[in-house]
Amino acid sequence: MAIDLQPVLTGGRLVPPVPTPPVRELSAFRFVTQMRTNGIGCWPAAAYEAPVRRRRLLGKVRLTVSDPEAVRRVLVDNVGNYARTAISIRVLRPMLGDGLLISEGAAWRHQRRALAPAFTPRAVETLVPHILSASDEAVAALEGPAAAGPVDLFSALQHLALEIAGRTMFSVAMARHGRALRGFLTAYSERLGRPHLSDALVPLRFATPLDRARARFRRDWVAFLDGIIADREDGRASGPSDPPRDLLDLLRAARDPESGRSFTPEALRDQVATMILAGHETTALTLLWACTLLALSPETQEAVAAEAAADEKPLTRAVIDETLRLYPPAYMIARSALGPDVLAGQAVMPGESVTIAPWLLHRHRRLWRDPDAFDPTRFLPGAPPIPRFAYLPFGAGPRVCIGAAFALTEATLALSCIVGRFRLERADDRPVLPAAVVTTQPDHAPAFRLSLRT
Repeated sequence: MAIDLQPVLTGGRLVPPVPTPPVRELSAFRFVTQMRTNGIGCWPAAAYEAPVRRRRLLGKVRLTVSDPEAVRRVLVDNVGNYARTAISIRVLRPMLGDGLLISEGAAWRHQRRALAPAFTPRAVETLVPHILSASDEAVAALEGPAAAGPVDLFSALQHLALEIAGRTMFSVAMARHGRALRGFLTAYSERLGRPHLSDALVPLRFATPLDRARARFRRDWVAFLDGIIADREDGRASGPSDPPRDLLDLLRAARDPESGRSFTPEALRDQVATMILAGHETTALTLLWACTLLALSPETQEAVAAEAAADEKPLTRAVIDETLRLYPPAYMIARSALGPDVLAGQAVMPGESVTIAPWLLHRHRRLWRDPDAFDPTRFLPGAPPIPRFAYLPFGAGPRVCIGAAFALTEATLALSCIVGRFRLERADDRPVLPAAVVTTQPDHAPAFRLSLRT
């Protein structure tokens, strides 16, 4: 796969480097291999211009949909006709159990109704002190390494995101559990979280050798999470605090407004796993990509730094929004059709696979001006409105990410804290390229030079 190695300027705007898409569709073997190493390399150049693409792969018809109205059809208007694929269930369930992200039907509706009060704007405000305290400590911890030379900023951002997740979930720092938690997440993503050919070919009701390995992982993972929750409650009252101190208090107090049911201990643990994994991973990635872009765009970086002391941070938030456009953490949404439908003029039959790829949508030639350029002004107040179903960093419809408001608040405040304290520069000229497997990771941890602002 060819690579445009260096950032360039088009019309005065930064275009960060990305892998060059293949000219033609990949063969089945190359497609599967590419999905295990970097999924964004699976789409040919024509996919960035077509509203829908159809091909037969591994014995199944697969449609890639990039038409906003068709996206709306799948995620909103006819959402009940499109279920999660066997691959996504196999990959996600060992980590998330039956939490909100992968539950279906009545179980999902109960969870969504019960969780909604925990993510209102007022509830998010109660968590802001946790975000700020973790960010301030992370910045202070970087001052020594910054003076000594190049810094592995990605590692520091992962630590920061983990601290925020721990404090907002449990009101405690993650010094005791952080290393083990990172170990679980890293081990799973590197070994068991990569899709395998058997995940697509073997029916979900049959366990593959990889499924059995994932089941062994889940036993250890569940015991670890139960231990963290038990530590949080050790020596404290059994009921949630009033007012709530953290997300665990909010989750324990959650009730389905229709049935009055609360979460069982097992369901509570699955929600904790979902919030930690989804929040920690996506925040660290968003901050890393944002810092990388700002290091390549010094004028924008200085403007973000100038906002750091202000209550309102419209440009910082716009940088986060544009970062999520260029590097959506969830780069692909896969569904399986339960019944017939029509998408962008293409007939869909039961059992066919439908892919909506935020990576494609966000860089689509027919939907965006200068789609590959870093241009935060797209998201500033007063800019032309963004087509709703052309921008999906958190999904859309009834299954839109329930923690979107919290994630945006967290990333905006953390980025402001970092850039307000340090001037960011790359320590070398090696390009940082997206490598998407489950999420849109960097292909390596880039080295940064951090200099203290006066």
